[in-house]
Amino acid sequence: MKLNTSKRKRFRVSNKVKKVASNDRYRLSISRSSKNISAQIIDDMKNITLLAASSVEKDIRTGEKINKTELSKIVAEKLAKKAQEKKITKIYFDRGIYKYHGRIKVFAETLRKNGMEF
Repeated sequence: MKLNTSKRKRFRVSNKVKKVASNDRYRLSISRSSKNISAQIIDDMKNITLLAASSVEKDIRTGEKINKTELSKIVAEKLAKKAQEKKITKIYFDRGIYKYHGRIKVFAETLRKNGMEF
């Protein structure tokens, strides 16, 4: 079966992260669309999602217009707060098919400022 370019990129990046994964760290997978961004912290040993945050959630979406980079910061802060409550500080950053640039970079830097290590 032949994979298209985006699936091949996602598979390549995720497999590199999974190979170096250990029991004390979880994987942070990120996905974005033209308007929204979402992220989840995954335990690959048990194949379960521990935490998730998205810009589609009602408490993040307000009536006012928000810049997409500001939306990324808000989602990252919310995810970091949830992770601190569950005492998760060390993660692997799985950027998927996206370059470490723009909204993805802002998301990662905000997580680092809020106490996450990767």
